[in-house]
Amino acid sequence: MIAIGIIGAGHIGSALARAFSGLGYDVVIANSRGPETLSGLVSELGPKVRAATAEEAARDADIAVVTVPLRALKDVPVEPLAGKIVLDTNNYYFERDGHIEALDRGEATTSGLVQEHLPTSKVVKAFNHILAADISPTGVPAGDPARRALGTASDFPEAVEFVTGVYDALGFDTVEVGPLSESWRIERDRPAYVKVQTAPELRENLAKANRLP
Repeated sequence: MIAIGIIGAGHIGSALARAFSGLGYDVVIANSRGPETLSGLVSELGPKVRAATAEEAARDADIAVVTVPLRALKDVPVEPLAGKIVLDTNNYYFERDGHIEALDRGEATTSGLVQEHLPTSKVVKAFNHILAADISPTGVPAGDPARRALGTASDFPEAVEFVTGVYDALGFDTVEVGPLSESWRIERDRPAYVKVQTAPELRENLAKANRLP
């Protein structure tokens, strides 16, 4: 079974641990405070989930999720994630992260910064524009015109393929946004951000997005 390493155990990280373990994946989750602080979450989610350090979660992962504040990106292990698909859920909150000029000027994307930090990994934008409480499986079958859609972006087709499969298993349609350079279209303050939308609606919102919000 594929092991999912989740680096970051906030709202999104915890929700993804629940979702991935529910799909049958083995999950290794880490936070910045140490694995002992995750005992309650691990106990709640059951034997498919265990807590570890960030280094261990990265090392033991077949597929990884980076879901930390952007200001903490420097603490994400690099070498253990080499060659691996890495789902980036991040959004830029200057109120939390401090101002990053390249993002403020619209010259970079959050996922692009993650890819720069992890140059040998296969970064893919995923789960950044949905509330944590909405990640649990919806049970809406594929082909239902009312099925909610989520976007993804990557420079690696195999990473998009993996995210598409996970989205589908959780009850979501997938809309491919394009390469990481286009991932700003599903970032904070754009029309597609945290909206409940079908695939046609998501594509419309992607087209309406401005480079600077």
